[in-house]
Amino acid sequence: MTDPVALTAELIRCPSVTPEDGGALVLLEHLLSDAGFACTRVDRNGTVNLFARWGARGHARTFGFNGHTDVVPVGDAAAWTVAPFGGDQEDGFLWGRGATDMKSGVAAFAAAAIDFVRDTPPDGAIVLTITGDEEGPATDGTVALLDWMQGAQEAMSVCLVGEPTCPDTMGEMMKIGRRGSISGWFTARGQQGHVAYPHRARNPVAAIARLVTHLTEQILDDGTAHFDASTLAVTTIDTGNPATNVIPATCTATVNIRFNDLHTGASLAGWLRQQADAIAADTGVEIETETRVSGESFLTPPGALSDLVARAVQAETGVQPQMSTSGGTSDARFVKDHCPVVEFGLVGRTMHQVDERVEIEQIHQLKAVYSRILQEYFA
Repeated sequence: MTDPVALTAELIRCPSVTPEDGGALVLLEHLLSDAGFACTRVDRNGTVNLFARWGARGHARTFGFNGHTDVVPVGDAAAWTVAPFGGDQEDGFLWGRGATDMKSGVAAFAAAAIDFVRDTPPDGAIVLTITGDEEGPATDGTVALLDWMQGAQEAMSVCLVGEPTCPDTMGEMMKIGRRGSISGWFTARGQQGHVAYPHRARNPVAAIARLVTHLTEQILDDGTAHFDASTLAVTTIDTGNPATNVIPATCTATVNIRFNDLHTGASLAGWLRQQADAIAADTGVEIETETRVSGESFLTPPGALSDLVARAVQAETGVQPQMSTSGGTSDARFVKDHCPVVEFGLVGRTMHQVDERVEIEQIHQLKAVYSRILQEYFA
């Protein structure tokens, strides 16, 4: 049997801070190739990606897994009580950057897939898509894999993304969709002047303050059947002005909106521009607006795939998972254009934190969940 804990520890020892691979995908490629998977590196613009398939290409029943081996920086290494890339096992936990997000998930589905095809070769195919660009710009990772798959006539019938999905208890939550995300950058340009003569200046700080106050007071919606209400947060306001007696010429602000299926990135981009233009017209301060959509909201309606995952989770953990669309973005936002996709993984309490760690027992449980999903899917 393939030990998912040992494999997770090996992956943690690969210092794969985006965009570096640190040997993680090389390790997985060798492991999967030895198990009979046809492996292809799909690197693009310096980003490493791995496609692995067991079984015939184009089979009508092709189960896919998706995940990433890149991790966020360790931050202050001196604040860690263990080596960030040591993969140490202590007190029932496996420690290290990526232990939770999400080298354990990749190890669990790789181990489950390897053992499954060795023990009960299915009538179908299993595909693993693993990227090194989920924590970064996400432009040359899963997107590159899906682009390559389209050209190579490779396809997944359904896909499970192994991101950590449980807030506190193993098995309590799975994701059947995600909110969208759009960021907005505002640059207000007024007229610099002396604070003693404000009538001879146009203060961009006041205009920006008025804009962000107005934006945060708006109720975007009340939520939908599967989504919470959309939210807007101000993330920064900057002037770079060290003087207390000068009204500056410019001021900037940034906001982020996490939105549900009542909106699109385009509709919210237009709304942000309208709000900024209204404040500009009223204050006489020019406000330039730029936006970037990092993902649209999406939903995989409850059905065969989500039911399959929920049954496996309950069988292996004793917990009935809640079907949720909460949290941030994931690469499922790209996979959803290819095939139905859901997400299930570990408890994510320590992801991106100092002393990131995961309960060792949870890694074994996760492999068992993935194994049961494969068994039932191909039954």
